[in-house]
Amino acid sequence: MIADIQKTITDAFDIFDHEANKTVDVREVGTIIRSLGCCPSEAELHDMLAEIEEEESTGYIRFEKFLPMMTKVLMERRYKPVPEDQIVKAFQVLDVEGKGYITQEELSKYMTEEGEPFTSEELEEMMSQALDPEKGYVPYKDYASLMAAEEA
Repeated sequence: MIADIQKTITDAFDIFDHEANKTVDVREVGTIIRSLGCCPSEAELHDMLAEIEEEESTGYIRFEKFLPMMTKVLMERRYKPVPEDQIVKAFQVLDVEGKGYITQEELSKYMTEEGEPFTSEELEEMMSQALDPEKGYVPYKDYASLMAAEEA
């Protein structure tokens, strides 16, 4: 089991090891972690990076530090994606009128002004998936199903 997990981690790391020297750009680590089925918050990701970065920051993460940390994370099943029903409940809280959808403007406001704000690129990517182009709003039950399917 551990050997399988470590092979999966190694394969994911190697995709981003462009120099083939067992290092990856620190900015790629979040993508690698998410490709392994983990969904840490930005704060959790920051903590993970602090744990494995060099004393003197080089901008790169070494495989020998990444592997044990990521093996532990996967063995403990940490940072699992949120189930579909919880995603729907979160949208229902935002949908105060109970319409079954939220407008593009409402979603933009929530995603850029609350909690960990999205960048304009992240918001654009989300809208490209979430927004029903014909209706001009986000039918969140459909979007929650899509989000849950992507994480599976």
